[in-house]
Amino acid sequence: MTEQEILDKLDNSSIEYYGSFVELGHPYSFLLDTRLNVFRGDNDRWAIAVEKLGYNPRAGCILLEIHYYGNCLINLGNYNKQLLNEYSVLPIDMDNFEETTDGEALKPDAKFWLVRGHQVPLTHTKQAYADAGIELQEYEPDTIGVEEAARLVLLTNRDLFRATDNELYKCIPADLKKILVLDEWFHKDFFLNPTSAMLDEHLRQTYEFNKNLTGLGGVAFESFAQARRMYEIQADTWNKEEWETNRPGSYETWQLIAKVIVTNDPTHYKPTLQPNTHWIHWPDSGSL
Repeated sequence: MTEQEILDKLDNSSIEYYGSFVELGHPYSFLLDTRLNVFRGDNDRWAIAVEKLGYNPRAGCILLEIHYYGNCLINLGNYNKQLLNEYSVLPIDMDNFEETTDGEALKPDAKFWLVRGHQVPLTHTKQAYADAGIELQEYEPDTIGVEEAARLVLLTNRDLFRATDNELYKCIPADLKKILVLDEWFHKDFFLNPTSAMLDEHLRQTYEFNKNLTGLGGVAFESFAQARRMYEIQADTWNKEEWETNRPGSYETWQLIAKVIVTNDPTHYKPTLQPNTHWIHWPDSGSL
């Protein structure tokens, strides 16, 4: 096993598994918290489990996503004919969550969330949020957003929202040992556009199909084809820039983690880059 083999595995995870490398700034989910766990076993086996806690208004819940990477993963699901390296947990009782929320806001009379069987008090005092550095958006007067309430709750109840060892090991062999845990690190979102060049024949078929279906507003085939080819060029340019600057293997965090795994020595994790996994660094998360 080499460090480069580990980095190659991380860099190409979106090819092996469904979806992109873990996205902290995903527009569907307000980032709340993160944690990174590194595991090592015998026979050069290794695994990484990245925890991402977020509030997804579209799903109507606070979701703990566990993203897995490694060379010995087990119990993986399938989606869209690809392996799925993600497992999700609902730390808050859903009946309780629905009783305490109204759309994307906390109900004025909401008193607590039931998190893994524990009653966690909710706060409606604006000053408490200001003191914690949480700026209330108040899209409606005197309302507190679910993500704002969660960010305040996490200051004193973080462990309740974290994955348990049983949850972490769902897709990791039980004999692997946890050798490194990070509550913060320097991270870059990495997303490759899967678009590939369309054959001329396929392009014509696509045009004819959509023309019959919608009329395409009278757009001629030549204009349709030109727009498609321009999009392919832009996607190719995007992918090259993403690969060079944002893939895990291109920067310090994952290079150091690869060294930790190969040597089985967590003291090799000595970062120089400032961590940025706190939600305050990802203002566009949940923006849609």
